[in-house]
Amino acid sequence: MTHAMPAVIPIEPFKVACSNCNLRELCLPVGMSNEQMERLDGLVNTRHNVAKGESLFHAGDHFTSLYAVRTGFFKTCVSSEDGRDQVTGFQMAGELLGLDGIGTERHTCDAVALEDAQVCVIPFQQLEELSRELTDLQRHFHRIMSREIVREHGVMLLLGSMRAEERVAAFLLNLTQRLKSRGFSSHSVLLRMTREEIGSYLGLKLETVSRAFSKLQEDGVLQVRQRQIDVLDPEALQKLVNGAGC
Repeated sequence: MTHAMPAVIPIEPFKVACSNCNLRELCLPVGMSNEQMERLDGLVNTRHNVAKGESLFHAGDHFTSLYAVRTGFFKTCVSSEDGRDQVTGFQMAGELLGLDGIGTERHTCDAVALEDAQVCVIPFQQLEELSRELTDLQRHFHRIMSREIVREHGVMLLLGSMRAEERVAAFLLNLTQRLKSRGFSSHSVLLRMTREEIGSYLGLKLETVSRAFSKLQEDGVLQVRQRQIDVLDPEALQKLVNGAGC
């Protein structure tokens, strides 16, 4: 079965390069010289548009590039033996997709757009060559990979020790903190993912996720209007997570 590739767009017509992108400080190292930024601009020379529901890449695809999310939301997922999708993460603007393919040169998961999205394509071989010359760039990508390892470890701890309500609280805290670092509100969030996708990520059934949201609303911690979530008591949300497993 063949998969349609997302639309490829030359970067030049946009007149927006890494050097003046508003996500620069999130996905690239701070403090690079103008000359270094120009060399990086030359590396990142295409973008993909990915429509809602389309895949950027599939498990088993040959790994050639990393993808910096410019706009939109993605989920990564793997197929279990019984054919169900297991969500392994959610990625937003300023974050990288494709790190899973570095070790084996094959992607180990699917990356699916949860809304219309756009990514910058970073050819990995050229990135490696440039990183050998630019130590700031190399250190930055090492930090990104380390952060992903720490995040996965945190999810494992979350699944092993937290009750359903605590898992949902931890998920919302993580999401709002990441949105805050991008200049968005940390108290109001429109969920791009479904309750079922959240449950898959947290190891919970759909009904359990819905009950957890209802309980947090009853306790005055959240206001829930379908996918619109307002955090009314962030301290209570944090206390739930801090007290997990106690």
